[in-house]
Amino acid sequence: MLDTLVTTAAGALSAAVGVLVGGMVTRRAQDRQWLRDQQLVAYRELFGHYAKFTMELRRAHGDRRGWDYDWGEWSAALMRVSLIAPAEVAREIDDFGRAINAFLDQVARGRDPLNDPLSPEDFEQARQAPAEAQVRLVNAIRRSLSNDQKVLPFGIGG
Repeated sequence: MLDTLVTTAAGALSAAVGVLVGGMVTRRAQDRQWLRDQQLVAYRELFGHYAKFTMELRRAHGDRRGWDYDWGEWSAALMRVSLIAPAEVAREIDDFGRAINAFLDQVARGRDPLNDPLSPEDFEQARQAPAEAQVRLVNAIRRSLSNDQKVLPFGIGG
């Protein structure tokens, strides 16, 4: 009788421990998936803003016209992504932001596209540092999401 009671109690305890451990493992996996989903949304938003304002500035210089962009949204996108990015990605985001700032000094703050537009060649030259920083950032993001991702030697968009 005692053997049956001990065996039953041990089985019940094992089942309870299994349920608790399974719940913890499931919760951890769900948290990781949620964070990954949030990172992808934030990265997409950041690169979307980069593509939009780069295209806006390119067109302004090409068409010799004024331009406008909501820089508050760009700053907010940088802030949102910095909240959830792993440290390696956050460092690349900082470098990317610095390259963008230098780019803006050359094409937006230091030049008036209406009266003193950049040539397409000069615009592309000014865009080189952000383009290179974008490639490094994309590769850091790819590494953070999966070790199976291959490094991209080139940038896309922007």
